[in-house]
Amino acid sequence: MPLPCYEVFAIKYGERVGSRGAIFVGGDPHDAPLAMDYFVWVIRDETRTIVVDVGFGQAEGERRGRTFLRDPVEALALVGVDAAVIEDVVITHMHYDHAGNLALFPKARFHVQDAEMAFVTGRAMTHAALRHSFALPDVLEMVQLTYGERVIFHAGDEELAPGIRLHHIPGHTPGLQSLSVHTARGWVVLASDAAHYYESLEHGTPFATHESMLGMLEGFRRLRTLAPSDAHIVPGHDPAVLDRYPAPSPALAGIVVRLDVEPTA
Repeated sequence: MPLPCYEVFAIKYGERVGSRGAIFVGGDPHDAPLAMDYFVWVIRDETRTIVVDVGFGQAEGERRGRTFLRDPVEALALVGVDAAVIEDVVITHMHYDHAGNLALFPKARFHVQDAEMAFVTGRAMTHAALRHSFALPDVLEMVQLTYGERVIFHAGDEELAPGIRLHHIPGHTPGLQSLSVHTARGWVVLASDAAHYYESLEHGTPFATHESMLGMLEGFRRLRTLAPSDAHIVPGHDPAVLDRYPAPSPALAGIVVRLDVEPTA
């Protein structure tokens, strides 16, 4: 039976302007500014819709100096998705900007790697430097959802559904997972934070926040083995994603792009 061909959307919900010196290891001798966009993603066909990550809440984002543009419910509605009825949400990792709105998905099962939950509830969280990017309310909520039988745990690479695969790529966090999705243009890889920027893929530039530098660098290589070409890999925070792919309508330009069609730039 042929694999389904999915539509894939990236939806921008927040932004910030940081500096290369703070965002990349080794930085930049001139410490130039560097923009960062925050996305949620949608994978859908005629029979299923899967949301990937749920973003940060307004209060948490603003506390960290991020610009909150729209909550996930509003963001998903832009492409006709109702968060209240979504049944499957993939949490690529538990950082505050990916797992901050779990309660907005009352019917969802949340897909998380074993290694990620072990990390955010274990010894590592006794170190401030390692827990900095996690928000305790999000972790507690995921534990509560676990007790409510609404968390699906994964151990390594697994097929989530026909034409949708999870890939465990530790480095940024121990339980980070990327996805590959079968589309009309072939397999598209949603890297999430296995590669924040195109620059990381093209030049091996490591992101400053990581649990394992080696894991992160090997992750860049791994992403390339999963995709037919570099043009099929979508990084997790690069504003260039909105420039390289077309919007589904003129009204959504600069907010939503289609990743299942060929890049325009």
